[in-house]
Amino acid sequence: MANWVEACAADEVANEDVSRFDHGGKTFAIYRSPDDNYYCTDGLCSHEKVHLADGLVMDNIIECPKHNGRFDYTNGFAMGAPVCVNLKTYPVKVEGGKVFIDIA
Repeated sequence: MANWVEACAADEVANEDVSRFDHGGKTFAIYRSPDDNYYCTDGLCSHEKVHLADGLVMDNIIECPKHNGRFDYTNGFAMGAPVCVNLKTYPVKVEGGKVFIDIA
């Protein structure tokens, strides 16, 4: 069963950037791709639990600010050392200028 939560206004996430969202004791990262689609992953790097929202977004890649580990934010896949554990991803929808994530 879906559990849609309003995360932010769509325009709060710049194109090709990431924004942090905290809810229920958990941190999420919300991304806006170059082609204007929105994605969501766990907000902490699977390597050393650093906030990914402080990282660098390039195309569909988020780079962790601590050890430069990279993930494909569209599917959560770890892209090489030092990260080797994928990120969980969450469904996203945009309605009425707001971004919602399904945290179920």
